[in-house]
Amino acid sequence: MPSDDRTARQCASALDEVLGEAARATGAHIGVLYLAAGEGQLMLMDAEIGLPAQIARPWTRLRLNATAPAALAVRRRSLVWVPDHEEMARRFPSTALALPYRFAVAAAPIEGKDRVWGCWSLIWPPSHPRELSAQELDVITLSSEKLAALLERAAENGHPVRPTGEPRVIPPVRRRAPDPEYASGASDYVDRLHEGCVTLDLEGRITFLNPTAAELLGGEVTDLLGKPLWETTAWLQEPLFEDRFRAAVVNQEVTCCVTHRPDGRRLEFRLFPDPTGISLRLTLTPQDEAAPQHPPVFGARDLSREEVFYNFVPFAAALTRALKVQEIVDLFADHIMPVVKVQAMAVAIAEGGKLKIVGSCGYEREVLDRFDGVPLTLPTPAERAIRTGEPAFYSSPDELRRLYPYAAEHDRMSAWAFLPIGGSDGTAGVCVLAFGEPRSFTGEDRAGLTTLTELISQALDRALLYDAKERLAHGLQETLLPRRLPEIPRLAAAARYLPATHGVEIGGDFYDLIRLDDTAMAVIGDVQGHNITAAALMGQVRTAVRTHAAAGAGPGEALTFTNRLLIETETELFTSCLLVHVDLRLRTLRAASAGHPPPLLRPPNAPGEIIDVPVGPPLGVDDGADYPAVVVPFPPGALLAMYTDGLVETPHGDIEEAIGALACLLTGAVGRPPQELADTLLEHAPHTAQRADDIALLVLEHCA
Repeated sequence: MPSDDRTARQCASALDEVLGEAARATGAHIGVLYLAAGEGQLMLMDAEIGLPAQIARPWTRLRLNATAPAALAVRRRSLVWVPDHEEMARRFPSTALALPYRFAVAAAPIEGKDRVWGCWSLIWPPSHPRELSAQELDVITLSSEKLAALLERAAENGHPVRPTGEPRVIPPVRRRAPDPEYASGASDYVDRLHEGCVTLDLEGRITFLNPTAAELLGGEVTDLLGKPLWETTAWLQEPLFEDRFRAAVVNQEVTCCVTHRPDGRRLEFRLFPDPTGISLRLTLTPQDEAAPQHPPVFGARDLSREEVFYNFVPFAAALTRALKVQEIVDLFADHIMPVVKVQAMAVAIAEGGKLKIVGSCGYEREVLDRFDGVPLTLPTPAERAIRTGEPAFYSSPDELRRLYPYAAEHDRMSAWAFLPIGGSDGTAGVCVLAFGEPRSFTGEDRAGLTTLTELISQALDRALLYDAKERLAHGLQETLLPRRLPEIPRLAAAARYLPATHGVEIGGDFYDLIRLDDTAMAVIGDVQGHNITAAALMGQVRTAVRTHAAAGAGPGEALTFTNRLLIETETELFTSCLLVHVDLRLRTLRAASAGHPPPLLRPPNAPGEIIDVPVGPPLGVDDGADYPAVVVPFPPGALLAMYTDGLVETPHGDIEEAIGALACLLTGAVGRPPQELADTLLEHAPHTAQRADDIALLVLEHCA
């Protein structure tokens, strides 16, 4: 065995041991380990204990922006504790919908020296106290440290753990070791009972049944062993039974359900769970009317009705919140691809006579580049689906190759479904689902996949419109910001702007640098709101400041004049703004603020500090407002940083502490030029990946 494989297995074994030991020490019956993948916005399940595959499957991929305890634990870098289903429904409604069972869960981040490696969770029955005990908290803390140390060591040794999304299954925790001395007596006992006795593993497979149970189920003992119980007979393929099985596994509480045999008699199942599986007691009850028969559902050979419900319903609910095409693709990848065994997905539209790929998952970039921009005059299965509006299914590469050699040459998958999508504005497109193995598409498969596409079609229509508006908004935003900063002798400058990651509206943050002969005026501001009105006001503020600065007004005067202008326009919006006059000859800064966060200054050979600028009211609020200025030294080698609150403000954070941390970051970044320093400041923002607000940043350095 190669050393790389051996090292990876040793690390995986050590991770599993920590997870298993934590479950044993705390009495948890389920444990899950997630590790970060890709660019850090996705986690893949790496190992699990006590979780049936049909429950684990739709949770093998978890995005950091998901409303789930594990994702929140990573975002906050702290333990998340949910004591019951009521609190789960209140704080994490989509998770509560997907897992409608009663349990308690603790999710803890795996935090290393300079990154979060992932997250792990423990689940207890609902009988767990509403608070974690001190002993449980100690176990969780110590286990998190052990997991982080193992992952850090593996990375430092050149063998980082890379999760695949196919989690290792750790043997469940046993309450007591089986004693073979009593095995024969136990078998005699259940054989004499007039009730059916069945044991199931965590996947629902029959591991033992007595002859009475086999008779009640309509089969033979030898034929039924090893089969999932709901596959032993058609009349057990009811959603209710599988739901009760899942509930017993997760809740660890005794439960029961009743189903109907073909002869009309009712058969009661009483389920007794423990972390290793389920014991069933089967009892006939008085005759009743025969239960209605249900038609088969999509993918019946792969999916039960419960899987359809508990995977597709949360997917449909999440679609209502998706605003971008790639978000819809990601939701499909997280909820549906693992369930229906889709290997890759792509969404393409017809635009300008060409095929344009607007979202994908699972396909390599090289394959996407082959088809992105292909003329619609070239016959391809995607072109056919768009032109005819009819779905097409190809069960093997040979079948695709006979009809479309070009497509088969560059797409290395083994089976495909090309499903047309249409928009309300006449936009035509196609959703491509690709499978890693040849697949004969049954009528149920075709109907199910087509219905699934219809489900996402409306969301895609909305997302395509959203993307178009977002491109328009950001294009307008760029025209309102300086294309480039002016070159000023002995003054190095860098600016950055990042739009919010949520919402299609135009941001109100802006910056400017105005050259005034041998001096300069640095400007940064934030207009309230994210819409066209805010953008127009931003343009007015920039123009007014430029005009007054060019006329020789100082920072305080320029803010006073601009404030009066906004009062006269009777705008309902207000603007925070910071002006700094830079005089390189006098080596000074003169700053005035209209309700804006303070600038930061790093003098040469000194730590970064906050400039205490007197703060006047925001522009457009008080027509009699005064904006006093403060003067501070700005010698050669000094560096100035101006920013908007999006860089330092978080929903639950202390903004003063965040500004202080930014000043410390300036202290530790001595020697970095403004361009590099600007990127460093953005990277260390507390929520750079998911931003609820825009970020504008301006960095100036007095060069010797």
